[in-house]
Amino acid sequence: MKDNVMAGHTHSKLRFALRTAAALLITALLFFPIYWLMISSFKTQGEMRMAVPTLWPNDWTWENYVEAFQVIPYARFFINTLIMTVGIIVLQLNVALMAAFAFAKGRFWGRELLFFLVLAALIVPDQVTFVPVYVMMSKLNWLDTFWALIVPGGASAYGIFLLRQAFKSINNDVLEAARVDGAGRFTVLYRLLVPMAKPTIVTLGVLSFISSWNAYFWPLIMTNTNNMRVLSVGIAMLRDSVAGDEAMYFNIIMAASVMAILPIVIVFTAMQKHIVSAMANSTFK
Repeated sequence: MKDNVMAGHTHSKLRFALRTAAALLITALLFFPIYWLMISSFKTQGEMRMAVPTLWPNDWTWENYVEAFQVIPYARFFINTLIMTVGIIVLQLNVALMAAFAFAKGRFWGRELLFFLVLAALIVPDQVTFVPVYVMMSKLNWLDTFWALIVPGGASAYGIFLLRQAFKSINNDVLEAARVDGAGRFTVLYRLLVPMAKPTIVTLGVLSFISSWNAYFWPLIMTNTNNMRVLSVGIAMLRDSVAGDEAMYFNIIMAASVMAILPIVIVFTAMQKHIVSAMANSTFK
């Protein structure tokens, strides 16, 4: 009996050691590209061109960050990205809130069919619809403006789905009590449902922020001047502007990329508990 207990403890410790080793290995594999991005942003051009890459900078330098602002109008691109991202988040959240409210608590003919069509939009890539949308933006004279960057991204099928699931989990008795007290639809939505679905709304806002901040394809085809370029397009321009046949100034590109992803890391880290809570309650109902 004693031998069996000892053998069980040994197997348990072995399984724990194997799980820990596997977790550390997976974490290292996932984190290494980020680590390489960060340390490369502090390397000199000469060190980046060495035949044998170094895992730690020999000479730390901040000049790469300064040079990124000099090669391209980085500050302007950053402001454009911020305006575009905030605009999309505000528009996307409000559209998703009203649509999800209708699909979750509304009573009208064809509700389930319309919701199915919304879900079907999830499988349609942007590259399929960009031609008619581009033509529409052109006819409205919105090309190379914030309207073209913000309005087409104002509706999110996934956001509508996510909020619908959150609203369906709220008891209808609460809504009926609010209507008896004289609350209108917008009052019920923004003053009652929004606070109760806060984790889901925050999650949608974070996902929208990440998607909009990283957007490349749409801003690329919608803008044609530096006054309206965003960071993702600007970094691609930086690569083209400093790249030659003899050398690639990857250290400057890395520095620009670090500054671009920093807001995403900060926002995601600050809001991760709301994301976990919302995802746990987003099962299909």
